[in-house]
Amino acid sequence: MRETTGRRLTLAEQHEQYTARYSRRALFRAGAVGGAALAVGGVLPATSSAAPTVTVKDKVAGSALRPFGRHIAFGADPSQQVVVSWQVPAAVTAPFIRIGTSPTELGSAIAAEVRTLTSQLSWQKPVEDEPLVKPKTVVQYYLHARLDHLVPDTTYYYVVGHQGYDPAGKLDGVATFRTAPAVGRGAGFGFTAFGDQGVGYNATATTTLIAGLTPAFHLHMGDLSYANSSGGGDTTDEYDARIWDSFFQQNEAAAAQIPWMMAIGNHEMEPWYAADGYGGVRARFTMPDNAWSGSTGIYSWRYQNVGLISLDGNDVCYNTPANLDYTKGKQLSWLKATLKAMRADATIDFIVVYFHQCAYSTCQDNGAELGAQQKWTPLFDQYKVDLVLNGHNHIYERTDPIRAGKATRKLASGDTVTPAKDGTTYVVAGGGGGGLYKFPGSDTYMGHETSNDSPQPMKVSDEDGHDKTVKVTWSRVRYTGYCLVAVDVVPATATTPARMTVRSLTEDGTAVDQFTVQR
Repeated sequence: MRETTGRRLTLAEQHEQYTARYSRRALFRAGAVGGAALAVGGVLPATSSAAPTVTVKDKVAGSALRPFGRHIAFGADPSQQVVVSWQVPAAVTAPFIRIGTSPTELGSAIAAEVRTLTSQLSWQKPVEDEPLVKPKTVVQYYLHARLDHLVPDTTYYYVVGHQGYDPAGKLDGVATFRTAPAVGRGAGFGFTAFGDQGVGYNATATTTLIAGLTPAFHLHMGDLSYANSSGGGDTTDEYDARIWDSFFQQNEAAAAQIPWMMAIGNHEMEPWYAADGYGGVRARFTMPDNAWSGSTGIYSWRYQNVGLISLDGNDVCYNTPANLDYTKGKQLSWLKATLKAMRADATIDFIVVYFHQCAYSTCQDNGAELGAQQKWTPLFDQYKVDLVLNGHNHIYERTDPIRAGKATRKLASGDTVTPAKDGTTYVVAGGGGGGLYKFPGSDTYMGHETSNDSPQPMKVSDEDGHDKTVKVTWSRVRYTGYCLVAVDVVPATATTPARMTVRSLTEDGTAVDQFTVQR
């Protein structure tokens, strides 16, 4: 959507216009029926709210409703903080969680928070053929239970329920999670990562692989469900909120027991709910909120000797500029301060940064993000970030170590890199399940290496929206296929350095890349 001057409206401006337009329509209808329309919920096309319980007239009995789509996340201190989230298909009273260190000895009910999301179906693309009786709205009930003061390095069992349904004592309804060890007391651990998942066969396959690997946590680099299939941050985007239900159901087998830590992608910009486009994200997820008041999807945390930072790439995205610079420099200032603090902490060996858009990629579909190169990579160089994980392009690509935009050395599969000397390695792992993209050059990956010394084209868009292509030599591994990243972290000993072994695994567990980061 553009103004007559040609300037593209920001997401916040579109949200303001959209809600104003629907408000005027609602007022007109209210006048025609004596004001009755104003008493009906969901006047605007989409709303979100939070309340301790949900009450509606003639609601379904709680005994007939079952929770679904359980997913968990760590707080900023994963040794003591976990959030358990889930959905119910209709309004319930007094939702709760019970936890304990034995599946047969669960504690008292702990109240959960309900966040209600109401969406109009009239502006959505339906998942299936429209029924003869067409509902006008979809109401989704997201529940969240924050658990604090947990015991480090401990396995907990939990069930979720509500008035009329209490699964305590029924072992088939029990899930587990494990808190992180206290800093300095843990052994090695593993984590996984991908982006651009969606809903479908391939997305289910990568999720099943995660469950089999049993990592300590999983990083999701954005473009989660593709409920907003357009991803432009426009009020005209095609959108179906019901796809989120399928997304959470698809992932429950893994996400109910393995913390999923998400970053925001361009397909998470849903301008109907809030001026920043993230009202839906805030209803569905509870990530750490330790950046600044009101920030969403921007946070830092640590797991043992690894510091992790989640960024919102939409803030620096020239290619899809709906939320360009919406933080007004806050994210950049926060990033610099956070990197400085992490690098000064002697108990943190590795810094891993994850966000959606690609800092560096030769895949032409979405290209590389010049905004990230200009704003963030100088800080990655300054504070010697060890690993950057991105999605956005639906492929796997891994760079040689980079400093100041150029490769410092070749890093073949099987090699070891020392970031303090060599620079930062960038990985695009956007093969989580969405439709695959293509490289302009040939694939080259472990066991199928091709001649890879000729420059490859990298496409970028500048702040004015003009595309340009430059030749680069850092694209070391390229694989067109569905896959995820699996990282195994080993702390230092008296005689060996700390190490992170990074592998890219296909749906069936075949490795197409492997390298080691050491400090």
